[in-house]
Amino acid sequence: QVQLVESGGGLVQPGGSLRLSCAASGIIFSINTMAWYRQSPGKRRELVAAITNTGTTNYADAVKGRFTISRDNAKNTVYLQMNSLKPEDTAVYYCHAPILTTGGITGAWGQGTQVTVSS
Repeated sequence: QVQLVESGGGLVQPGGSLRLSCAASGIIFSINTMAWYRQSPGKRRELVAAITNTGTTNYADAVKGRFTISRDNAKNTVYLQMNSLKPEDTAVYYCHAPILTTGGITGAWGQGTQVTVSS
């Protein structure tokens, strides 16, 4: 069994910064792309940023230039550095990764961490 555990959410003022972390645990043979999604009340879950195991990244237009995704392959951990936060960034943030484990590939999701941007 594998799981993803997120941390780092919270309340921040507009213009502030937060850093989210997501660590994978369990029997892990490999992880290719790791990604962050977010979901606001009444909206669909949307992709925020993704990173492959070789470091190729892509971002949603809404966060380009403000957010940076990175990962530590040795620790099976992905990070999301969020700068210049705006109220519209308020959402529950989830990490996701297809993890090769015993029995095949498991599409794992974290439990979510709340990010609130408000003055």
